[in-house]
Amino acid sequence: MHTPGSAMVVPADGSGKLILVKQFRYLWKKESMEFPSGGMKGADPLVTAKNELAEEANLAASDWRFVGEYNPFNGVTDEIARVYFASGLREAEKEKDASEEFEVVRMTVSEFQASIDSGQIWDGMTLAAWILARPSVLDYVETVNLQR
Repeated sequence: MHTPGSAMVVPADGSGKLILVKQFRYLWKKESMEFPSGGMKGADPLVTAKNELAEEANLAASDWRFVGEYNPFNGVTDEIARVYFASGLREAEKEKDASEEFEVVRMTVSEFQASIDSGQIWDGMTLAAWILARPSVLDYVETVNLQR
């Protein structure tokens, strides 16, 4: 299957908490906690990432860092998912996407890891993005904690 790709954002707020969105996944008939993400619709990956953060979490970021890319299912698709770490968060100027329902969830890195360990976070793209973004997030959280 050919796709134009996707972009995922691993956002952290000024206190070092990760921002995820909880949404119902119809195929699994259960809720999933995920980092904001979406398919590319002709825009470049960073523009897509910025749009998804605004649409899903109602947030904008002043600091963006590309942390890597991966193929989510290389035996089936040529999709490349690009991952960004975002900080310097503020409320977005554009409104959330009214066609989708999201609950914004904030959690510490420890809470996030415990949610992975317990199976509460099970989305493969979120898990892959975490592997790529983790060093940047941990550096950021350490800086935030030193400034307190």
